[in-house]
Amino acid sequence: MRSAFKQIGQKRTDRYTRIVESIFHSKYEAGTEHVDFEREEITGAAARLNIRLPKNLGDVIYSFRYRVPLPESILATAPPSHTWIIRPAGKGRYRFALVHDTPLEPNPNLVRTKIPDATPG
Repeated sequence: MRSAFKQIGQKRTDRYTRIVESIFHSKYEAGTEHVDFEREEITGAAARLNIRLPKNLGDVIYSFRYRVPLPESILATAPPSHTWIIRPAGKGRYRFALVHDTPLEPNPNLVRTKIPDATPG
């Protein structure tokens, strides 16, 4: 049961990846710090790629904002110490924005505080 769900999720992610890559690369020019696009462009990209249109267009953007990293072909265009993210840019508008890559890592100089196990018996 789990493997079937994983395969379905993988197919959806691949479809979303191809759509987002198509939108980004159709507008990206070397040296730019942002790439604007509109929600309707998802429909156009799916048609150009001959991909079944997702029922929830917002999930394409939401996936790459919160659940999965952007495709490697997009991230590779960022200069060192930078990365691409997707930001809202108005109603039905979005922006690939180039930002400084600041990974969140725990401070090794801080002491770990153990939390007692309070699980009911």
